[in-house]
Amino acid sequence: MRITAHLHRAHGALTTLSNGRHAWQADVDKTLGSTDLAPDPHDLLDSALAACTTLTLELYIRRRQLAVTDLRVSITHTETRDETGRVHYTLDRQIEIDGALSDADRQRLLEIAGKCPIHRLLEGEIVVNSALVPATTSPAP
Repeated sequence: MRITAHLHRAHGALTTLSNGRHAWQADVDKTLGSTDLAPDPHDLLDSALAACTTLTLELYIRRRQLAVTDLRVSITHTETRDETGRVHYTLDRQIEIDGALSDADRQRLLEIAGKCPIHRLLEGEIVVNSALVPATTSPAP
């Protein structure tokens, strides 16, 4: 799947993202010179984990027909740099599950949360390959 991003310079840093089926937006804070009209990239990354966790748990809850009445997942992050400048990004996930569940069911749901695809991806090794491609319009003279 390809995600594309299109910057709308007339609106600061507002960016429209698309996967070909859906569109959403990202922006940066006003202090960085934009309009703060959408979540910033860190919010989008954190929300990917929250969404994946919620959806993974919901599929398990449905399959097992567990008596869950409500499910909430919240993510916070901290970002630090070590002495070499390497970034360390820590995600803290809080899972709230309402319903008549045994302690064993709750523990199993916590285990299932750790199996969501985004969780596994974030704990694995990520490689980013970048390439500059030719512009589709001619550069200004």
